Amino acid sequence: MLPTPERIKEYISNGLECTHVEVDGDGQHFTAVIVSPAFVGKRSIQRHQLVYAALGDRMREEIHALSMKTLTPEEYQP
Repeated sequence: MLPTPERIKEYISNGLECTHVEVDGDGQHFTAVIVSPAFVGKRSIQRHQLVYAALGDRMREEIHALSMKTLTPEEYQP
């Protein structure tokens, strides 16, 4: 069964403190905007690692491609 944007949003939100999460995709390729206070003081690669940790094995088993924009609450402009 292919993952849905809603399911990926749920995975991220359950594994990482987020103030905003948007996920779009077609079942194989996804894009996400993730806003979290956990990103404060971290470089882009460190932010992505936090998201990968929240997704766990799903990143290898279910999600084939995920493009992320990771922002702190201060950086986020809705």
